[in-house]
Amino acid sequence: NDFAQPRKKCNNMSEFWSATATCVQYRLVVRDVNTLQILHLYTCLDQIVHMEWSSDSLFILCAMYKRGLVQVWSLEQPDWYCKIDEGSIGLVSSRWSPDGRHILNTTEFHLRVTVWSLCTKAVSYIKYPKACQKGIDFSRDGCYMALAERRDCRDYVSVFVCDDWHLLRHFETETQDLAGVEWSPNGCVLAVWDSCLEYKVLLYSLDGRLLSTFSAYEWSLGIKSLAWSPSSQFLAIGSYDGKVRILNHITWKKVTEFDHPASINNTKAVVYKEVERKPVVGSADLFIQQRITMGSTLFNTQSKYEICPLPVQVPVVKPDLDRANPKVGVSSMAFSSDNRYLATKNDNMACVVWVWDMQRLGLLAVLEQTSAVRCFQWDPRRPRLALCTGNAKLYLWSPAGCVSVQVPAEGGFQVQSVTWHCSGDSLILLGKEQLCLCYMEVGEEEEEEEDDDDVK
Repeated sequence: NDFAQPRKKCNNMSEFWSATATCVQYRLVVRDVNTLQILHLYTCLDQIVHMEWSSDSLFILCAMYKRGLVQVWSLEQPDWYCKIDEGSIGLVSSRWSPDGRHILNTTEFHLRVTVWSLCTKAVSYIKYPKACQKGIDFSRDGCYMALAERRDCRDYVSVFVCDDWHLLRHFETETQDLAGVEWSPNGCVLAVWDSCLEYKVLLYSLDGRLLSTFSAYEWSLGIKSLAWSPSSQFLAIGSYDGKVRILNHITWKKVTEFDHPASINNTKAVVYKEVERKPVVGSADLFIQQRITMGSTLFNTQSKYEICPLPVQVPVVKPDLDRANPKVGVSSMAFSSDNRYLATKNDNMACVVWVWDMQRLGLLAVLEQTSAVRCFQWDPRRPRLALCTGNAKLYLWSPAGCVSVQVPAEGGFQVQSVTWHCSGDSLILLGKEQLCLCYMEVGEEEEEEEDDDDVK
């Protein structure tokens, strides 16, 4: 199964804002978010490997990599569809351009990127794309595309204008083995980072000028993750040494670094620990009530958060450095939509999520789970963090505290990932063979604040 949700783009498309799409083998099913009623049902030519909504929610792309095929379906005209066949050259990835009218296909062995136009049926070819962690990135406004390239054993970056796909800038980067490119949210700066064997982040302007270079150390493994704040004021760099370095947007120097200590003594931080317990059954009525309210078997464990007194020892797993991809370093980072908070995860502390206050640049909260954290994601509208650990529970954190919610589903439903709707009013809980919709209740105070914002 796979899931994608439309993004709010234009005022005349409100009927598609609340639609979700799921893939089951070769079938694409579009449902209404509020009722789960099937709106559209499409049949593809083979098993769907990748699915993606267009930016305006009018089209859905379905990629079948083994056959080198891409099919595009229209929600306005269900009888219309588009088929793209890459032929013998193969296909390894497919994605939308920001305008939702062009499709970018990367062929096998990264020989080229093919740009297909749905409007004019024109085809453009871009050579020398590099096979790396994040080789293509679009600016937030959809005007520019940065492409990592590899030519003559050297790394380059090409900047294209997305309107007509003409080359704007082409420059060589000072990297040994470029691992990724990412635009700042305001589209003014392009971050380029090296592979984990070379600790180096390079910041370029739109015209290809090198603004700054940052390197924290020269030994061992280097950069593992990178994240921009929504305001573009901060760049967070997660490293294999278990630290997060924060760079500012004025001097591009380090303003602070966040460590993930095994012993927490910070009196300004609150440590929440998940505690599980078996429900106590005293009568048959209680059994029936639990079956109704929880939608699960009698012996499912319930959990809640407890605030731990300091100091607190965080569980740490010693990684096996002799094996490939050791479980060490900061692999996941995410800023809240209001730029106020940063959530991080250090891989050798897999059961812990750290929340940092970006105003006072300090640790705010620590969430210790009973199982390894699979995924966490911020509410796109409010400072609210959702996370899952592969069990039948959803966990939420906000400045007001933490809560654990049991998923009311029959059978062994296990939440593998979570995805918020663009409104922040609901989210998808995705399991291995099932998905569940979770609706968030908006309090009266929040409704009044939103009304005030609308008036303003």
